Amino acid sequence: MFEKCREVRQWLSGFEGEWMFAGGWAIDLHIGEETRHHEDVEVAIFREDQHALYRTLKTWDLHVAKEKELKRWEGENLILPVHEIHASSQEGHHFEILLNEQNRRRWQFRRDPSITFETSRMQLQSEQGYAYLNPEIVLLYKSTHTTEKDEQDFVHVFPYLNEHQKEWLKQALMHHQPEHPWLEALLY
Repeated sequence: MFEKCREVRQWLSGFEGEWMFAGGWAIDLHIGEETRHHEDVEVAIFREDQHALYRTLKTWDLHVAKEKELKRWEGENLILPVHEIHASSQEGHHFEILLNEQNRRRWQFRRDPSITFETSRMQLQSEQGYAYLNPEIVLLYKSTHTTEKDEQDFVHVFPYLNEHQKEWLKQALMHHQPEHPWLEALLY
């Protein structure tokens, strides 16, 4: 279980910055089991650690998503709206790194910087020792272009969210996606 997470931890063992699993893996780490097949692995880092990441993955093939195209990343400074790095190794391994914003020890939602979260609480630890992004933040990201797997993630993790997590997600969705169907579950 969580074999993919173990591999990624190995690949990032020399990374000096803070990183955590994101996306569907963060949801499953919060639950404590793999609830579905994952096509990819995503990790979150802070934007200011991008150059440390570049040094750590210097033997990897790195591309950034720019204007719906993947373009080679040569270590230049990445600024918004660029936030997605694709890493591929010569051995055929692949994962994605998502750049996150922070200001004065508060994580900022890339799509609406007025939605924030205390950085000291945005990362949780799984029973297996893996750091992962708080599930309410993951769900907020998934709320913008919600797919079937995002719906599955919401249904699976909802019983594992505490009242504080549900309240934060409810407030963030009311601000960012006031018509989102997840609000129905969060309002009761």
